[in-house]
Amino acid sequence: MTTLAAGVGDSRAAARANIEVNSKFDLAYVVMNGLAAVVACYGRFENSPAVVIGAMIIAMLLGPISGVALGLVDNNNDLLRKAFWTLAAGCGVVYVVAFVLGAIHHDFPLTDEIYSRTAPNFMDLMIGLGGGAAGAYAMITPRLSVAFVGVAIATALVPPLASSAICLARGDYRLAFGALLLAFTNIVAIQVACSLVMWLAGYRGISEKHRGGQLKRNLISVVLLLILTVVLGTALRELIARQLYQASVRHILEKTAHKGAYLTDVRFEQAGTTAIVVAVYRTPSPFTPEEVGSLEPRLPMPHGTTNLELRIRSVPVTVTSKRGYVESTEDLTHKGQSER
Repeated sequence: MTTLAAGVGDSRAAARANIEVNSKFDLAYVVMNGLAAVVACYGRFENSPAVVIGAMIIAMLLGPISGVALGLVDNNNDLLRKAFWTLAAGCGVVYVVAFVLGAIHHDFPLTDEIYSRTAPNFMDLMIGLGGGAAGAYAMITPRLSVAFVGVAIATALVPPLASSAICLARGDYRLAFGALLLAFTNIVAIQVACSLVMWLAGYRGISEKHRGGQLKRNLISVVLLLILTVVLGTALRELIARQLYQASVRHILEKTAHKGAYLTDVRFEQAGTTAIVVAVYRTPSPFTPEEVGSLEPRLPMPHGTTNLELRIRSVPVTVTSKRGYVESTEDLTHKGQSER
């Protein structure tokens, strides 16, 4: 038993020392996070998930978050302060570099890789919790230390920080705030998960007199986590409701189109309290105003709006078989003119 206890003690001491080192602010920390921001930005501009993953691996922000978590559960205020300011400085380095690159390349279009980080929801919170728990467990379990790089991919903060800075450089404050909220969500979720795993693993204070106060020391983090759960849970419900509504509209438009018309796209716009549905059809015969008027009342009214307007864009096509032209917009137009 004595040998086992000594082994556990040595393991915890080694984990503490490792986290202490990874929480240090030095030149290597600044350089690696700055380079991670560069890679993340150009991965965003190129719309390349593979490049963004590379930025996740380079970044060194998980270390100080683990330091904050350990400082809270281990009652180590010196480590807590050092790790907190290291984390803040690292985030600042990433944000400044990304903002400069966003300003330099302000003419580059916003890609899906950027938009995907601007609307966080409850699923992002759960990903952060899971990644943070895995990261903490890997760091306090010697034989799992090789999993650190994989965990860094799951819990990276550089991509949303870079997206926020790029959007801010373009003056798009709504998207910038959304991406920044995602980064903040990840930070809180990772820290809470790390603290919980470390506490369960026996990291509960350096001295006996301080034990038992971990919940109080983590109170701010827990409250923030609860607030984020409510906010992001609401965002997830709204996202699901919006997707269900859009799927319902698309289904109706597909089933009620006239013969030969093929629905290729549906766009949803908002003009005050009026919801505008723009349907794009490839069709040999364009939709008439009467057809649009008869189809519009069949569409459900989205929540929070008082009016709905359907607009149909008809893209002309020609239908051909081996026997010749079956249908074409040009033939129908000529036919209508001859009848007049």
